[in-house]
Amino acid sequence: MYLTYFKGSWSEGNTPLFGAMDHAVWLGSSVFDGARAIRGKTPDLRLHLARVVQSAQRLGLQCPYTVDEIEALCREGIRQFPADAELYIRPLVFGTDGLLIPDPDQSSFALTLFDAPLPPFSGFSACLSVLRRPDPSMAPTDAKASCLYPNSTKALREAKERGFDNAVVCDSQGNVAEFATANIFFVSASGEVVTPVPNGSFLSGITRARVIELLTADGITVTERSVTPAELGNATEIFNTGNYGKVTPCIRYEDRELAIGPIATRAKDLYFQWMQAE
Repeated sequence: MYLTYFKGSWSEGNTPLFGAMDHAVWLGSSVFDGARAIRGKTPDLRLHLARVVQSAQRLGLQCPYTVDEIEALCREGIRQFPADAELYIRPLVFGTDGLLIPDPDQSSFALTLFDAPLPPFSGFSACLSVLRRPDPSMAPTDAKASCLYPNSTKALREAKERGFDNAVVCDSQGNVAEFATANIFFVSASGEVVTPVPNGSFLSGITRARVIELLTADGITVTERSVTPAELGNATEIFNTGNYGKVTPCIRYEDRELAIGPIATRAKDLYFQWMQAE
């Protein structure tokens, strides 16, 4: 089920939003975010909503709603689903008018909620992509901008053609940035828990930050530093963090099988314990 709020009312299905001349359609001026409602819980919802407002500003748009107003709409929408629903929440801000530069005062907004069950904690496979994430001097990497995502889909197509579910993508310097769809963590052969340090080339996720906080409070040190692709070849665990699956283990990287390890399992358990307590 898709439920969309647009121009003051809710509708079901894939609600039409754009005109052929809308700035977002032909020049890519749109930003979005992804949050979750999981059986009535909405982990870090306001952080996700604040980020879409900030992303809009960074792309030269102006979200027509405040965080408080979007949150109220989210909760109104959630109430229209069963209490045990697992939902994806997607606010979208997009440009309508303007020639090359969008007119911020003509930005539009839509909020879509849809059924999206959490994926099982059974794992996925991944390979190293030949693609790179753009440098901050090349693209609006400081926003969750829709125009960045063809890079991800191209990496995913490459991975699937090779028989993998996902791809590890490097930054412009050749260091590991993230998975095509989520942030990456790994455990080194020496037991160090590592995630690439944010350098502006990838979105340093809200779930990523929450997992680092929870692991640290649990006595597990997480090191943020530059990571070479070769390090993943010796990792004892690899897992991702992101809004869609929260914490998901990688069980095959290139030609190497990996176990669902204790750090990924602990990260997942800590996250859902925290979510339930909120």
